[in-house]
Amino acid sequence: MNGRIVVKTVLYFMATSLLNAILGVLLAIAIHPGSPLAKEALSSEITDAGPSSTVNILDGFLDLGRNIFPENLFQASFQQVHTVYNEQSVIHENITGTGESEQITELVRTVKYRAGTNTLGIIVFCLVFGTILGSLGKKGAVVVDFFSVIDAVILKIVTGIMLSPVGVASVIMSKILIVKNLSTVMSNLGLFIVTVVVGVLIYQWLIQNLIYFLCTRRNPFTFYINLLEPWVTSFATASTAATLPITFRCMNDKCGVDPRISRFVLPIGATVNMDGTALFVSVGTVFIAQMNEISLGVGEYATIVVTATAASVASASVPSAALVLIVIVLTAVNLPATDVSLLFTIDWLVDRFRTTNNMLGDCYTAAIVEHWSQKELQAMDAENSTETNPNDVEKAADLTPLVTRLHDTDPDPVPHDLPVLLRGSSTHTSLLNVTHISSLTLTRLTHDNGKLMAGNEIHVEVEVNQKDTTTTTKM
Repeated sequence: MNGRIVVKTVLYFMATSLLNAILGVLLAIAIHPGSPLAKEALSSEITDAGPSSTVNILDGFLDLGRNIFPENLFQASFQQVHTVYNEQSVIHENITGTGESEQITELVRTVKYRAGTNTLGIIVFCLVFGTILGSLGKKGAVVVDFFSVIDAVILKIVTGIMLSPVGVASVIMSKILIVKNLSTVMSNLGLFIVTVVVGVLIYQWLIQNLIYFLCTRRNPFTFYINLLEPWVTSFATASTAATLPITFRCMNDKCGVDPRISRFVLPIGATVNMDGTALFVSVGTVFIAQMNEISLGVGEYATIVVTATAASVASASVPSAALVLIVIVLTAVNLPATDVSLLFTIDWLVDRFRTTNNMLGDCYTAAIVEHWSQKELQAMDAENSTETNPNDVEKAADLTPLVTRLHDTDPDPVPHDLPVLLRGSSTHTSLLNVTHISSLTLTRLTHDNGKLMAGNEIHVEVEVNQKDTTTTTKM
């Protein structure tokens, strides 16, 4: 992939995440969803956050780096690396200088695996594997066809299950039924849900479409309607990564985005572009501050915006991953991390709305980056069309020309359309468009270790259309 396209994609990801974080803070200040009464009513739902409050942004980025290069590719399909802090008793001898030992409880950082697909590690492996496979030419065609068929089968399975009303309803209802005291939770946290949903819809319907129109000068609502199918799927699964097969199909078939762009932007965006997560984290942090009646200044709000943007980049593309990120932001502005447990009760619903924001953000990024990268794509097309490899024996065999010597006989008008190389008395060869059979002697060139050699001659009748003659290289 062209380096400029990569830079444009990353910068746009960061800009939209920052914009969502700012939008979340502004909406939380304007609507003011937090209330001390809600904390009192839901005091039974609050649990101790424990040692997880020590997780910081550095751990998130370190985990991101560890996941880029998975130790086991098959394990990466089911688990991903993350940092945890565990309490451990350590005995310190002669700590007071009296010769007595003392047992002290310390937090020890360990790296463990948790359930969830390591999307980033799989993407990096696939990029390396696909690049090398494409360089093999005809040798790798069988493997390419195999994975293409697998992709088509998985797409049909996911489409059949997730787009049925029964499948969508089952996924959502299973989350609703596990919530205890649903009426109490919804009545006290309803304003928080409204704030997040309003922010998601404002960004999707207004800000995102406006950016798309200004950048591409195209109708944004047509583009949005073409993405309703992956929108529903992402809402049901609450995972951008699980929606990728359907998103690929809609972006390529309905939206007409270049597959080279969509195949690069969408998988990367499913891991590092979390627009909805940045909005949710900023709203949740301000909500907890308001619920505890803690006043925040301009510096604290700026810290929330920057930290939420940075933390969203390190977020995993799995359901409810944003709840861990709120702990990081709360720690940065010295807010109580124990109140995060309140958001667990309604995250099953909010997570679905912010996931649609993440998915649409990836799609709009791909479309805008494609519009900005037309020159780079044309340069890549020109490079691919003119690129030849004389040492590739397999490709030389496919392109073996027919070399002919013209004889002066009457033409027999039998229709035929075959590009051949004409060899006359001169040392030049010409590429002709043969339309009728006449008198020619065809020589099939063979190759030996990459060198073209003459083979057997075949006498046929062809008539040459001289208007289509184009001069080629000397033989």
